[in-house]
Amino acid sequence: MDLTNESYLISISTKNFTEQYFRDEQGWLKVSARGRRFRATPEQVLNHILPALAGVKPNLTIKVQHCHEPWTVIPSHRSEGDRSCPD
Repeated sequence: MDLTNESYLISISTKNFTEQYFRDEQGWLKVSARGRRFRATPEQVLNHILPALAGVKPNLTIKVQHCHEPWTVIPSHRSEGDRSCPD
């Protein structure tokens, strides 16, 4: 089982939007609710995740998906920006 950072997809959601974070060969990438892509440092990813985990922002939901292989994080059919692991 691959447990490296490249095998996880992190989704941060409210009722109106979802942002996604994943790691590719160049580092962490944020995909905004509008599908825009931004490079992110590990500290930036952590700064976005911690408030939701601590309950400081109760309207945020975090979902973490594990993919069996790092390269199986693929674009889904929902929109250009959303990504998901294959079933």
